[in-house]
Amino acid sequence: MCTQRKSRDAGVSPVVGVMLMLVVTIIIAAVVSAFAGGLSTGQKKAPAISVESHIVNDGTWGGSYYDFSILSVDTAVPTKDLKIITSWKASDGTKGGVTVTGPNMTETSLGNTYYGSATGAAKRSHAPYGFGPGVNQSVTISSQGPGGNFYPDQMFGNYSLTGGTRMHNGPCSNYGKLSLSPAFTYTGANVNYDPDTQQDAVQAVLGKEWYKLRMGDIVNVKFVHIPSGKVIYDKEITVED
Repeated sequence: MCTQRKSRDAGVSPVVGVMLMLVVTIIIAAVVSAFAGGLSTGQKKAPAISVESHIVNDGTWGGSYYDFSILSVDTAVPTKDLKIITSWKASDGTKGGVTVTGPNMTETSLGNTYYGSATGAAKRSHAPYGFGPGVNQSVTISSQGPGGNFYPDQMFGNYSLTGGTRMHNGPCSNYGKLSLSPAFTYTGANVNYDPDTQQDAVQAVLGKEWYKLRMGDIVNVKFVHIPSGKVIYDKEITVED
């Protein structure tokens, strides 16, 4: 009788141990799952975006430009939440590129793109300019860029990207001269423009020496969604002429 009882007791102990380990494992798994779920819900979601891009240097101020056209986006992206990073190496070995962020500018704010006297705040703006859906046009500012009047709402940081929005700029004709050999270059011919301390809207996005890019050179363009830290657009763009 005693031998049988001892045998049954010895058999119960491992079962209880296994059950206890199982309970502890389930509790730990639940805690880890809850913690991971909390992290995921607290993290900002990166938007999905589709962009058609062109970078052109045809040797003239009127025919050279960059253009980022938003084909679609699953939710509007405020450009104040966006960072644009460009980088490239021209066929002659010159390297360039910049990082652009949006400061939510007003008319008297200082931007990264300069026109006319660098001492006049009303002559400063922030590229790339926005056009189309997602861009308001509430107040006109004259002489803010090449070719006419622009609005504070068009300055990068003040508009949102949605389907149909375009970010587009060409070089400023006032501050460069057409050089037929080899291509458009900056001369500093205008007394109000110093290419070492001021820049137009293409320099602001592609870099000071963008004009050294030639057909076939590659420019890498990234859009970084700042709240999530995710790269939402990463493209190798071939320069056209």
